[in-house]
Amino acid sequence: MASHIVGYPRMGPKRELKFALESFWDKKSSAEDLKKVAADLRSSIWKQMSGAGIKYIPSNTFSYYDQVLDTTSMLGAVPPRYNWTGGEIGYDTYFSMARGNASVPAMEMTKWFDTNYHFIVPELGPDVKFSYASHKAVDEFKEAKALGVDTVPVLIGPVSYLLLSKPAKGVEKTFSLLSLLPKIIPIYKEVISELKAAGASWIQFDEPTLVLDLDSQQLQAFTAAYADLESALSGLNVLIETYFADLTPEAYKTLIGLKGVTAYGLDLVRGTQTTDLVKKDFPKGKYLFAGVVDGRNIWANDLASSLSTLQALEAVVGKDKLVVSTSCSLLHTAVDLVNETKLDDEIKSWLAFAAQKVVEVNALAKALAGQKDEAFFSSNAAAQASRKSSPRVTNAAVQKAADALKGSDHRRATNVSARLDAQQKKLNLPILPTTTIGSFPQTVELRRVRREFKANKISEDDYVKAIKEEIKKVVNLQEELDIDVLVHGEPERNDMVEYFGEQLSGFAFTVNGWVQSYGSRCVKPPIIYGDVSRPKAMTVFWSSTAQSMTKRPMKGMLTGPVTILNWSFVRNDQPRFETCYQIALAIKDEVEDLEKAGINVIQIDEAALREGLPLRKSEHAFYLKWAVHSFRITNCGVKDTTQIHTHMCYSNFNDIIHSIIDMDADVITIENSRSDEKLLSVFREGVKYGAGIGPGVYDIHSPRIPSTEEIADRINKMLAVLETNILWVNPDCGLKTRKYEEVKPALNNMVAAAKQLRTKLAGAK
Repeated sequence: MASHIVGYPRMGPKRELKFALESFWDKKSSAEDLKKVAADLRSSIWKQMSGAGIKYIPSNTFSYYDQVLDTTSMLGAVPPRYNWTGGEIGYDTYFSMARGNASVPAMEMTKWFDTNYHFIVPELGPDVKFSYASHKAVDEFKEAKALGVDTVPVLIGPVSYLLLSKPAKGVEKTFSLLSLLPKIIPIYKEVISELKAAGASWIQFDEPTLVLDLDSQQLQAFTAAYADLESALSGLNVLIETYFADLTPEAYKTLIGLKGVTAYGLDLVRGTQTTDLVKKDFPKGKYLFAGVVDGRNIWANDLASSLSTLQALEAVVGKDKLVVSTSCSLLHTAVDLVNETKLDDEIKSWLAFAAQKVVEVNALAKALAGQKDEAFFSSNAAAQASRKSSPRVTNAAVQKAADALKGSDHRRATNVSARLDAQQKKLNLPILPTTTIGSFPQTVELRRVRREFKANKISEDDYVKAIKEEIKKVVNLQEELDIDVLVHGEPERNDMVEYFGEQLSGFAFTVNGWVQSYGSRCVKPPIIYGDVSRPKAMTVFWSSTAQSMTKRPMKGMLTGPVTILNWSFVRNDQPRFETCYQIALAIKDEVEDLEKAGINVIQIDEAALREGLPLRKSEHAFYLKWAVHSFRITNCGVKDTTQIHTHMCYSNFNDIIHSIIDMDADVITIENSRSDEKLLSVFREGVKYGAGIGPGVYDIHSPRIPSTEEIADRINKMLAVLETNILWVNPDCGLKTRKYEEVKPALNNMVAAAKQLRTKLAGAK
């Protein structure tokens, strides 16, 4: 019985690629240094999978930024602003598309389906001249082959690539991206031809958009694309991989009807109903790559349950045609549990990171083939039983409090218009008030202080003193820049979710459980293993300290319950909404303590509310109902004069704007600049928004410093569709990934633009 891995984490067990990328970007190391780190990581991954007995090992899943940008490079679809003149795309062009440069902005970045991973959105139009401009897929296949590892090269499928793209600036929004299929298929044929010549016997096309709500024209595009590729694929075994959700019956019928295809990869963890489709109708002689090991969470697989599922499928597809696989790429999970030295043995026994999931896949494959490792299965069963019965998982008081939430929608007593009037009397802000989103640059010195305190190398007194000095520096800088509503810069926090999880019960933390979010940005998601509560105040001391340093309003900075949920590895033994309500109650306690401490502006970030939206429209309403309700629970008890902000970033918001309004926040700051200001289109189309709103005026994920004129132009576009008295001026997101030499001039220009327009508006009265 064969085994397969859809994809594997790239960063390395201790973020080796992250540090190599950042060193290269900072011009502290060479391109050759970066290439060597990358090659060593790839070699290690391939050898690990080969050693674990995996038959179908992926190549070309490694990336310096993301796999969609790699495909854009392969197709030579470089937007004209990067002045690429042809030939093989190098680092300068590649990273300029991802990050921008001194003269031009980066391409849009958005979430990869409903994950916390991001991709760079291709910008396409009728005039794009496609050409084969990156040979990465072939080079990496050859690289693995030279190491003695036969791999399955992985490409983003042509239809998913186009469906994940957007019309370039200046191209009609109604332009059919799928009309470009005949232009990109020839490039795919060139890649396929080279892979065949290099000795590939299998090829994997990732077509995850097949799990979305697709119309008949979109489904027909898959049929047309693979019919066109059929002759080029002759002689190859072709796997079409889907993941993240069920296939609709129509999409499943399209998938199994594709010409030239040998195998189908299905997510049987999130796609729970897809199994029924397979049992009803599976084409004879085809392979099923059954994704039974969860690629998106860190819980050990229930091997007995998975084996039962596989045995039922084996009876349908045939013993020699069933391949055990992961549900999706392991990119979305941490790398190796071996590196976790501080997790206690009980919790550790419940977990499996990417390296352990590779072992699980192979153990299931061997069990199906009659070579069951009884000791491994017995140990797994004991861990499953331990988790179900452990007293640390359940807290009766928390469950009772969450149950009591039923029957109320937890809205504030006064409407937002009246609240804004009361808040303005208290805060006395100018029109177009300026603020930032929360974090300020995390310097090497600041990281050292936190690291040494955690390692007990400095005392708590020394730590508090150092953090207070950093807060004072950030407060002074904001006052010098004349920002209206200040933040304390979050110097005590490495990560906005990790910080809160460390102080809430029901959470566990890793030392090296890093997961890539985008580029070199990694996050370390907390593990929610049990019922959640707040033992004591989490942020009140730091917020009060910061407020004592200034007469200007100081924002209390919290992460909202939906974002904590969506950016954690969540327990899978109860519905997600039940866990979310528990977190909401904990944050509610913190909000009310901040208010009592004299904090008049409290920001409750819900950066990840949109990314948790189910991929199926039929499931949207239920998710949005409990997600929005969870946010309202956090602040339903505050006074009218306490201003509640929230923040959202890097996603498509237009389709959930009414749910955003229903959150009933006083002010929302929201990503806007990197997505070509498409957020503003919803207001042009007539949606009325009565609360405060701050669409981001510049992209913080790029080192580029926008001019005052550029920011003023963005604000003017906002003023064309939004009332002057509700508009705020702020960056797209927090500033911790930037350097002070970038942040200071950018914020200076932002404040100058706001003042310039205030003067202009005052003169027009």
